[in-house]
Amino acid sequence: TQPRPETPEAVAAFARINPRLQVPVLIHPDGTVITEGPAILTHLADAFPASRLAPPPGTPARARHDRLLAFLHANVYEGMLRELFPDRYTDESDATAVARTATSYVRHHFLLLEDAFDRGPLLSGTPLAVLDIYLWMLCFWIDADWLRSNCPRIHAAWQMLGARPALATVAARHFG
Repeated sequence: TQPRPETPEAVAAFARINPRLQVPVLIHPDGTVITEGPAILTHLADAFPASRLAPPPGTPARARHDRLLAFLHANVYEGMLRELFPDRYTDESDATAVARTATSYVRHHFLLLEDAFDRGPLLSGTPLAVLDIYLWMLCFWIDADWLRSNCPRIHAAWQMLGARPALATVAARHFG
């Protein structure tokens, strides 16, 4: 029997896997633990090169892909955490200012990403890459009306990716 996620036992067990108590976590059959979304995504793309989920390592396309993936993680994802969980980022009783500032910060970075859509309907250009899947996931956390009005290329990519059966299944399970 697996302990329930909110029990102290479950938290302690997960802390042994990832002391930061954050997901995602990928555990290899040999016991190697990989944390941090971009590291997991690029590892999977490289472990299965036939999937073509990232440009080949060492190419200019891969450098751009990895730069934008790092940009998403360091700026957008981290900013969204401040926006969605502002109490984690302040000792003050009112975290409203943290959330408000984070919203502005995240939107600024989405506008920068909008300008990066210069190679096709996806941020990576084509074909679909883990970069696009990561951006697709982040789009669920931003105001959809703002995204549609201010970042039409990102919004269109989000909608296009959401129509893919595998991603539609993920969306229904986690965002529905």
